[in-house]
Amino acid sequence: MEREVKVYTDLQRGTISKHIYGHFSEHLGRCIYEGLWVGEDSSIPNTDGIRTDVLEALKELNIPVLRWPGGCFADEYHWKDGIGPRESRKRMVNTHWGGVIENNHFGTHEFLRLCELLGAEPYICGNVGSGTVQEMQEWVEYMTFDGESPMANWRAENGKKEPWRLTYFGVGNENWGCGGHMRAEYYADLYRRYQTYVRNYGNNKLYKIAGGANVDDYHWTEVLMREASQLMDGLSLHYYTVPGDNWNEKGAALDKHESQWFKTLKKAFRMDDLLTRHSAIMDQYDPEKRVGLIVDEWGTWFDVEPGTNPGFLYQQNTIRDALVAGVHFHIFHEHNDRVHMANIAQMVNVLQAMVLTEGERMLRTPTYHVFHMYKVHQDATRLEVKTDAGLYRYDEQELPAITATASKDSNGAIHISICHLDPNHAASLALKLEGIEKPLSAANVSGELLTANELNAHNTFEQPNKVEPVAYGPTSVSGQELKLDVPPSSVLRVTIRP
Repeated sequence: MEREVKVYTDLQRGTISKHIYGHFSEHLGRCIYEGLWVGEDSSIPNTDGIRTDVLEALKELNIPVLRWPGGCFADEYHWKDGIGPRESRKRMVNTHWGGVIENNHFGTHEFLRLCELLGAEPYICGNVGSGTVQEMQEWVEYMTFDGESPMANWRAENGKKEPWRLTYFGVGNENWGCGGHMRAEYYADLYRRYQTYVRNYGNNKLYKIAGGANVDDYHWTEVLMREASQLMDGLSLHYYTVPGDNWNEKGAALDKHESQWFKTLKKAFRMDDLLTRHSAIMDQYDPEKRVGLIVDEWGTWFDVEPGTNPGFLYQQNTIRDALVAGVHFHIFHEHNDRVHMANIAQMVNVLQAMVLTEGERMLRTPTYHVFHMYKVHQDATRLEVKTDAGLYRYDEQELPAITATASKDSNGAIHISICHLDPNHAASLALKLEGIEKPLSAANVSGELLTANELNAHNTFEQPNKVEPVAYGPTSVSGQELKLDVPPSSVLRVTIRP
């Protein structure tokens, strides 16, 4: 049976914010130390202490925004401990993640330098759980005040006379859990208080993000929107794709059974329901959709790799993760009127990472390649898509066999991204473009395909390029239609230039 995807090029559905393609880096496991930061004296090539191979790989993704320092770590992080000469910085115990010693060598200056090198906007998450209002206020002053003040003077003494530009600031993280185990009503009042002192200095306008709900805690969203929506610009949401039935048995990253494949993808689709229901509550208090829904933690979460520190959350990354990422992007695009930002967890060596490192070696994961393939959608105009592509059935359950999204960029190029979830059967797909003025030409069509023959196919340091994109073209081009042969378990991008 031939399957069909229609793209309505004349039905435009708003802009896909580039910030949907954001990232998250926490002081967790080997994300910061060994992953991003090695120090200027390291034998590993580095730029101002940031390892060059990782930096160059990440720059290729056009990362728009990077969240730091957590996560749970944010609500035990005291920023003044990470300022000044590194040899005199206070050492602390990272109680959330493995009980290891944190030497604070990677602090505010180092993070903001990383963002400069990446070309990414910084998203700072402040400490509400164990920090003070004054501490948060002074951090914002230190980073953004251009004038005479104790914090601005201290910043200059530490080598940065001019202030940084900072837009995104989170007032706490997961305050329903590791950020203080608060009730929604209590946190709403604390948010109102703390955000008052997260000030705009000069022409630096902050976008204030309140700590939002855990998965389907709709009461939390209701209370925060009712009590504080007028004082926020964004409200966060956290949801991880965990195939296991509980947090003690999350499932293995390299599981090769179709039962886990299906279960993982099914749980990824839950993001659509969560966004729909949280958005409906937000609409009651913010019908103009001024407040953004910020999905600043998402991705797969499996059991750690055998033999690794359980507090480091190190997991491998397969073609299954690639499809989870693609499905999420399709969902985020569909909710682009409310979802202003999303940040995958995490950037390096933790959870659904972009790159993995081992000593001097580095590899790109299948998820990295999806981010690279999809970067064409950043700040593009979303186009209406209708899919009639059958179902993927397993054990009396079913999912869409194919999901798709499309956009048009500022140069008039149309980009269509497709995820084929069925691991067992190839698909013959008719891709029809409605509303175009002239027939399609094969010379103007190009594409990339990411696929694998094994359900747990992944890249290793011995085979770092086992799963990577290859050039792809349609089998035929005629009129307004492309014919595509889509392999099982694949992510595909097709670009049609004007």
